[in-house]
Amino acid sequence: MVEAFAVASGKGGTGKTTSTLALGMALSDTYDVTVIDAATGMANLLFHAGLADAEATLHDLLVADTGVAVEDAVYERFGLRVVPCGTDLAAFSAADPERLRDVVAALAADTDVLLLDSPATLESKSAVLPVVLADRVVLVLQPTVPALSDGLKVQEYALSYGTGVAGVLFNKVRDDEGLDRVRDHSERYFEGPIL
Repeated sequence: MVEAFAVASGKGGTGKTTSTLALGMALSDTYDVTVIDAATGMANLLFHAGLADAEATLHDLLVADTGVAVEDAVYERFGLRVVPCGTDLAAFSAADPERLRDVVAALAADTDVLLLDSPATLESKSAVLPVVLADRVVLVLQPTVPALSDGLKVQEYALSYGTGVAGVLFNKVRDDEGLDRVRDHSERYFEGPIL
């Protein structure tokens, strides 16, 4: 049975895409893993996965009647399946975010773990949808007040839709002392383990 995780934060630049790919690679030793770049407006996974020249992307799947099948936008990389999103603004404009539900359902039928690299904010329907579609969310945060504050908002939103919190991954922590301080403060506010 598949478990879907949205890798999310309320702020850009926290390391969501890198963390999504690293998590996928680690899990692929044990599970069949599929990673989807659901950040349809600011796609970056294709660059991290070496797929900048991908012929079919998630954008193609989110536009009606393109003739592109889901499997056409799936690429094998690093022992996992990757569905990159394109960077073309016209394709982004033509995409229907609601079609993501069907794409996720199709991919979920053939994988153990589905990771949704989510957009940075909760200000649009397309940014919120990956969190709503997931079983649990992994919050990727930096040890800064804005990142923590926005992370709490994402957690609150996820929980309000019945999406659990798998844990919090702190990125860009410079020393063990800083990590201990962040962990001590965060355990009071965030659900799940602090990684």
